[in-house]
Amino acid sequence: MTRRNLVKAASVAAVAGGGAAAAPRKRSLIELRFYRLRNGPVNQGQILREHFAKGRIPALKRAGAGPVGVFSNTIGSGGPYLLMVTGHADFATFGAVTERMAADAEYRKSRDEMLAQTQTPYVRMEGMLLRGFETMPAIAVPSGEGRKSGRLFELRTYESNNMSTLQRKIGMFDNGEIDIFRKSGMEPVFFGETLFGPNMPNLSYMLAYDDWAAREKCWRAFAGSPEWAKLRSTPGLADNEIVSNISNVLLSPLPFSDIR
Repeated sequence: MTRRNLVKAASVAAVAGGGAAAAPRKRSLIELRFYRLRNGPVNQGQILREHFAKGRIPALKRAGAGPVGVFSNTIGSGGPYLLMVTGHADFATFGAVTERMAADAEYRKSRDEMLAQTQTPYVRMEGMLLRGFETMPAIAVPSGEGRKSGRLFELRTYESNNMSTLQRKIGMFDNGEIDIFRKSGMEPVFFGETLFGPNMPNLSYMLAYDDWAAREKCWRAFAGSPEWAKLRSTPGLADNEIVSNISNVLLSPLPFSDIR
């Protein structure tokens, strides 16, 4: 191996693996459910909102899941839809939730009331299961103190060519990029590697902003950050080497969402 290649390999390994560090923190699971809706005489969105607020979210929490965030799409493809984001402590908790909810009489009553209104409360439900990153192992609920309205949220998905390049991108986030987001004024909500879902391998993350103007200001600060310029110029970490596609949607939290 030439000296140049040795330096490149060492740089990539340091970012992707984070070096020899303390024992990793427990990484929780993050479940994403997209409820695809149809505009028509049946107001699917309203029916689902009522069921989520009165039935599904309370039942999820009784079953040991949470926090639970619910959002409507504002900008992005695939709308209209509602997105439910649910945290699970581990695989055992995740696996037990369905059984506990099936035995929950209050939840079954809410579900039956929903289906009495329409047998098609949504067109399709699509799911993803993520595992939190080492440096951000669980959902971080933004503080609501002093706020009278919900924030603007952005869900971003980075697809990669293979699992090796995906791990490099995850290492980039864990070893500097998330910190640069915070310094730029963004508020990270979660970062997760997709364990099950479409277009794998990929990762998804969510950021919060005070409003639209704040989002523009944050991304300008990030793009102009010397730390970001240094990180992205690390050999082996350029976007065209480790990211094959980036997609994003902008979301608005519903009033009963834990994440707002």
